[in-house]
Amino acid sequence: MSEKLHPIHIAILIYMTQFGIMLFSIPRIVADNFGTNGWVALLLSGIVAAINIGLIGLVYRLSDGNSIFELLESVFPKFVLFPCYILLASIWSFLGCLIGKQYILLFQMVAFPTTSPMIFKFLFDILAFLLLIKGIYNISKASNLFFFMTIWVIFIIFFYTDEFQWIRLTPFLFRGGNITWDNSLEVYTAFLGYELSMLFFPYVARGSKFIRAVHIGNLSVMVVYILFSIISFGFFSFGQLRQLMYPFLDLLAYIQLPFIERIENLLFTFFLFNILITTVMYFWGAAQTLKRAFPRSRTGWVEFLTVLTCYIASFFLTVISEVEQWLRYLGYSAIAIAFGLPLILLVILLVRRGKRKHAKASEQA
Repeated sequence: MSEKLHPIHIAILIYMTQFGIMLFSIPRIVADNFGTNGWVALLLSGIVAAINIGLIGLVYRLSDGNSIFELLESVFPKFVLFPCYILLASIWSFLGCLIGKQYILLFQMVAFPTTSPMIFKFLFDILAFLLLIKGIYNISKASNLFFFMTIWVIFIIFFYTDEFQWIRLTPFLFRGGNITWDNSLEVYTAFLGYELSMLFFPYVARGSKFIRAVHIGNLSVMVVYILFSIISFGFFSFGQLRQLMYPFLDLLAYIQLPFIERIENLLFTFFLFNILITTVMYFWGAAQTLKRAFPRSRTGWVEFLTVLTCYIASFFLTVISEVEQWLRYLGYSAIAIAFGLPLILLVILLVRRGKRKHAKASEQA
């Protein structure tokens, strides 16, 4: 009997996949896009993500444990799905790649400004590959370990209580922002990662609290984002917050301990584990998709070529602003996948169920 993912491990895995690089800039993004008390937009985005997870849960209940690829292949011919698989794998793999590249560029800027970022990216991708080839069960176990190694970082919010002032939040809601469809989607990209749970169907036991675990992971990320955004709105003035590129880095720089100099470098390094899991999970999703497109591929080669292709592609983006721009475009595509793919699967399942009922009624007649 094959090993199944436990709901607790799923909740932590979803948390580690969603929680990542956006934390460093999300306070500034919500302040820019939504204005005063823009952190409320994170609550709204988290609710929308929960609705999307509920849609995935409906697909899971109707699928009888079948993978999404089996459901798609039961309706569409392989020549139709092949380019779709390639596109899906490309979006997920490059999204994971650029999340890692953005963290590496920030890491270089903070700690090693004279070192080539591609050296760090090479080492980062080696770690990602070694974890990727171990499979989803071992990735899940690693994410649990990394979770307990990094969860304590959240409690640094208590360092800012002396400088925090509620009056800086102001009584106004969404004043001075620029609320547009694009800006709303930019905030929502901070919650991406839960959509990979669609690939977990064959790896969870029937009757388990799988979807509840995904909800818990999403809720945990939403709470952490809101907490740090509220701290940022009360620590900085609204004008300052809109000017700071990465407010969370400035929050880390505020912490001073008598026995450690520049503790922000040490704290920033701990986020490597979160970014690594996020990158590995997107690589894993891309590899699973490519294996359906190339079913005869040798074990390990799909993962190797995925990581290698992404590493080569990352050479062409050397400026962090370019990386962020491409991340936004890929994030929009990932949002479309997160909502569009469950809807397509739901239509397939409802049509199949309708045909079965009609066939059963015909047999009885």
